[in-house]
Parts: sequence; structure tokens; C-alpha cells
Amino acid sequence: MAIADSAQLEARLGHTWRNRELLNQALTHRSFGARNNERLEFLGDGVLNCVIGLLLYQRFPGQPEGRLSRLRANLVNQDTLHAIAAGLDLGRHLRLGEGELKSGGAQRPSILADALESLLGAAFLDGGFDAARGIVEGLFGARVDAINPEQQGKDAKTRLQEWLQPRRLGLPEYVLTQTAGQAHVQVFHVECRVCAGANNAKVVTSGHGPNRKTAEQMAAEAALIELEKL
Repeated sequence: MAIADSAQLEARLGHTWRNRELLNQALTHRSFGARNNERLEFLGDGVLNCVIGLLLYQRFPGQPEGRLSRLRANLVNQDTLHAIAAGLDLGRHLRLGEGELKSGGAQRPSILADALESLLGAAFLDGGFDAARGIVEGLFGARVDAINPEQQGKDAKTRLQEWLQPRRLGLPEYVLTQTAGQAHVQVFHVECRVCAGANNAKVVTSGHGPNRKTAEQMAAEAALIELEKL
């Protein structure tokens, strides 16, 4: 992929790289060459944990350390990172070796999650902590705002159902819309459809994952975020 093709991705992230080589490296998988994104991923993981920890510390001043740690673990994991990376269409920006590309690497959750962390590491080196923090806040802010610490430990589908029931709204419908990739690296695409509001408006969100269960959980999490905006 040519660096010039990254403009849309940079716009979505809210950061334009001054050092283009850092961006190029962040988008390079180890299957493509020796100068790849593994070291940047290591750095980005630390930056992400730091920024999410700071956001949670500020958002929930009354919560103890143990609960804040669990909240962070629920946000900083492969499923969430993959969902965000898929939403950015990050796979089409990655530089992969021929074998990895043919085997569906551009849609593999682990590769997408690692690449997103690599971008955070590259942004930190390029623009400092404030640049990396801005990206994290843009990508995770709605998820942090949607957290209810009292429901910690409940999965997204359960929390969505509990949100709908007291409002006398119907149960969500989960629809498998697509299965892509080869058998050993399939990606499942699911829509969560919820009828909400006085005019019975329909909220439709999507999720992607290596199995249907994970995709449904991602779609449910996205639905919760959208419903909270109504």
C-alpha cells in the first residue's frame, strides 16, 4: 500500500503523521518484512493502557482500584480492538506478505488488533502523549461514557436486554449477514436490530468476529452506545 492512500485513515484517527515512515511501519505486518510493527505494538499497548486508565480514573472518581482494573480489562482486549479496527477498515491499509494476504490476514482479529496498537505507538512517537491520547479518546470515548460500573461483569447482550426491558421495548434481533474468509480464518458479520423510540425507530448496529458469539456481543455493545444517544 502506498503511504498516500492513508489520508482517509488519518482523518478518522484525527492525527496526520509528520514522520511518514512511522505510519508506514505501523501498517506493516511481520510477514511483509523485517521492519514491521511489532515493536510499535509493544509501545502502543502501554500507551493504550495508560490513556484508558486515565479516562476511567477521571470518569469514575468513586470507584476502587480493583474495579477500575476490571473496567480497563473489559475495554483493552482483542475483541474490542478488533471491532474498532474493523470499523476503521484498517485491514485494507495493512501491508501483508503474500501468504498472509491470501489466507485472510487482513481480516484476522489478532492482526487488526495488533495493528491498531501499533498505530497508537507510532502516534506517540510522532506527536507525543497528547496525540496518542486524542486518538484513544476518539476511538474509546463513547465506550467509556457508556460504562455502568454496577453492571461490571455482565456481557453486552445481557446489558442490552436489561436496558430494553424496563423501557418495555422488544428484545433485540441478531442476524448473521455475512461469513467471509477461509474456513480456518472466518470472520462473521452480525447485525443487532432494536426497535426503540416513540415512533418505533429501528437501531441497527453491526459486529464482526472470529465466531458468531463474539460478533453478536460487539453488535450489542454498539447498540447500547447508540441507544444511550437517543
